[in-house]
Amino acid sequence: MKKNMGNTDRLIRIVLGLALVAVLIFVQSAWRWVGLLGIVFVVTALINFCPLYALFGINTNKGGNVK
Repeated sequence: MKKNMGNTDRLIRIVLGLALVAVLIFVQSAWRWVGLLGIVFVVTALINFCPLYALFGINTNKGGNVK
């Protein structure tokens, strides 16, 4: 997998992901499932790769495609 996420993108995903995970933990309604997206955001930020970016040819990594 080639890195396709820049640092700003990763930071936004981590913050948004943690907020959504908090929704998963603290909200007890039908909207709770939205918190599962937070897990996806955090994992993609940690591995520095987004499959949807690869599918659509998006690359926010300004440092190049380094493994």
